[in-house]
Amino acid sequence: MHIFILSGLSLLIYMSILYVFAVIRKNNSIADIGYGIGFIVVAIVSMYQNGGHWYATLATLLVLLWGFRLAFRIGSRNLSKPEDFRYVGYRKSWKYFYLRSYFQVFIFQGIIIYIISMPVLFINLYPKEPIVWLLIVGVIIWVVGYFFEVVGDYQLDEFLKLPKKPSKYMTTGLWSRTRHPNYFGESTMWWGLFFISLACSKYGILTIISPILITFLLTKVSGIPMVEKRWIDDPVWKKYKSKTPAFFPRIGIK
Repeated sequence: MHIFILSGLSLLIYMSILYVFAVIRKNNSIADIGYGIGFIVVAIVSMYQNGGHWYATLATLLVLLWGFRLAFRIGSRNLSKPEDFRYVGYRKSWKYFYLRSYFQVFIFQGIIIYIISMPVLFINLYPKEPIVWLLIVGVIIWVVGYFFEVVGDYQLDEFLKLPKKPSKYMTTGLWSRTRHPNYFGESTMWWGLFFISLACSKYGILTIISPILITFLLTKVSGIPMVEKRWIDDPVWKKYKSKTPAFFPRIGIK
């Protein structure tokens, strides 16, 4: 239990430091850049209690691989840009902006990170002799998710670099299979980590809250709905939307 508390306190300190930087820079988008590193903080702190189990180390490394890549991508893309439009809106409309930013942006995000991190926490803190076939299934699911996120991001970046774009929206590659391959990939990775937890932790079944939460947030709250709201009245978007699933990729011939 003390490691659960220590992991939570470490994350609280990390999110508070992020908040200080955001205040100094007058840019709450730092919360987005620091998001992936928050998972790494929880994984690293709990890793010291995994007893040297190779499968616990594997799960921790998967979180590190995902978290560092995400932080680098968002940081390299957003660090020099103005504050995201969401936070600009909060800055204009919130009374007691700085106090609300601390609790509603940074601390709340820290709570979300902590809950989603449950698979790696439980694998590190409550390991058991692994069910090898289930562990392999979890790793395969994670790899599929990582593929969708990395390749989807790469394809989008290459599209945005084109001086003359063939279409208004990215609609080729993985983006022809799902409107949000990166979100699908992120959710799938945490489902993979859940199955790894199921295979390697005494209480792995409890960590199902992690993939359920991240899937709900991405599909119903802060992911797809927030992104697509900007294009809701665009006829070009409506045509793309009518032919392409929002989340789960289309399988087979189009």
